[in-house]
Amino acid sequence: MPCTLSLWSAGSLVPARARFTTCDSNPEPHIESLGQRIDWPRHFFQPFFQRIHPTRTMNPSPTQAIVPQALITEDSRLPGAPELHYANGQLHLEGVRLLDLAQALGTPLFAYSKHSMLEALKRYQLGFEGRRARVHYAMKANSNLALLQLFARAGCGFDVVSQGELERVLAAGGLAKDVIFSGVGKTRGEIARALKEGILCFNVESTPELEVINEVALALGLVAPISIRVNPNVDPKTHPYISTGLKDNKFGVAHEETLALYLHAKMLKGLRIEGIDCHIGSQITTTEPYVDALNRVLDLVEQIESHGMPIHHLDFGGGLGIQYKDETAPDANVLWKTLWRVLDARGFGDRHVMVEPGRSLVGNAGVCLSTVQYVKPGEQKNFCIVDAAMNDLPRPAMYEAFHAIVPLSLHIPAEPAVFDVVGPVCESGDWLGRERTLSVAAGDVLAVLSAGAYCTSMSSNYNTRGRAAEVLIDEQQWHLIRDRETTADQLRLEKLLD
Repeated sequence: MPCTLSLWSAGSLVPARARFTTCDSNPEPHIESLGQRIDWPRHFFQPFFQRIHPTRTMNPSPTQAIVPQALITEDSRLPGAPELHYANGQLHLEGVRLLDLAQALGTPLFAYSKHSMLEALKRYQLGFEGRRARVHYAMKANSNLALLQLFARAGCGFDVVSQGELERVLAAGGLAKDVIFSGVGKTRGEIARALKEGILCFNVESTPELEVINEVALALGLVAPISIRVNPNVDPKTHPYISTGLKDNKFGVAHEETLALYLHAKMLKGLRIEGIDCHIGSQITTTEPYVDALNRVLDLVEQIESHGMPIHHLDFGGGLGIQYKDETAPDANVLWKTLWRVLDARGFGDRHVMVEPGRSLVGNAGVCLSTVQYVKPGEQKNFCIVDAAMNDLPRPAMYEAFHAIVPLSLHIPAEPAVFDVVGPVCESGDWLGRERTLSVAAGDVLAVLSAGAYCTSMSSNYNTRGRAAEVLIDEQQWHLIRDRETTADQLRLEKLLD
């Protein structure tokens, strides 16, 4: 029975074309790489196997195979580089050694690079130079007040999907007039609050919502600025849970029904038509879906304006992807140079354009630090049990998403092995990474990369676990921007029976 394991080349996060093999017909382990065979004596691997399985000899099961080299080196370019890098064998974010943060503040701990976020924003701003365009940060990606403050100071508006997010913008020093309110289920109370604060625009996603906004506005003696979110039926080629522009998604108004809804909105006295909106999904890594959606939206704008309804702004949403493993998403500056060419060619280059990026601004800027509690060998798998869990970092459990996991120190004496990295939550779905090659022992600290987006903002108190602390790093300085949540914090709003 053969045992085969793909090796990982040092300095890369993609598998090399090599494998470790042992089988019944040839009991000696050997390496097969690019058509060449290298025999490795069995005693090379035996000491490690007897350390994790003292009662067993080396098992030919694939899940027990051991790689003879580490996953990364000092020169590895990680997701989040150059701000995230190794120096003298220690992982740093900007100028701060992350092990120092873990020791000072404990784990789990989220750390974000200020420089990385502002550089990501700059790529959009470069693409908008000389144009009437603005970035509205989609704060559902990460709604920490300090990050909202940072983006407000950098000239961003905001895209919100709840009253709570609107209140966060205001608490962080943002202005309501710079806020776009999206989402399919706005309540009357949320609509009223947003109208009273004077937001920039509602992105409307259905006929019933349009009518409710009109009713609330009339009751308040106000006029609601609106745009209609179009569902262009364009496949963004991403995970189905984060695809939002297809006919079977709950978002937006069908392309063929949009004109009729604009005509209906024109008749409602509590509404003022401002623009049109389109957002096709998230973690998009190619240019083509954006170009396709843009052309379909511009077709609609021409139809709408031919009926006497001027469209003052074009909102193209967000969705640009980042690197989690080996993805290569288009640079925001390059993407928007392409889209401006389309806009110019069709006579829309002078329109006011808005975009709503979230993940692409903060995703690669963040890491989650987590301490190894136990290394647990098993019959089918080895488990690296850490103190971060699905309540801290839910993307793997929700989407089977990949996050690179690396050690804070490259100078760990433990032998490399293949592990599932899992948390302490009482769920089999509580995993952060599967089949990861790590040199790790209890007490070591790992970093889960690309953790700046849709991690803390989606975190929970499942198993009565407190939410993690958060830190913003600015060159050699760090600032605690969220205290670690305590059990007392969780119990404060609950009441016992008399």
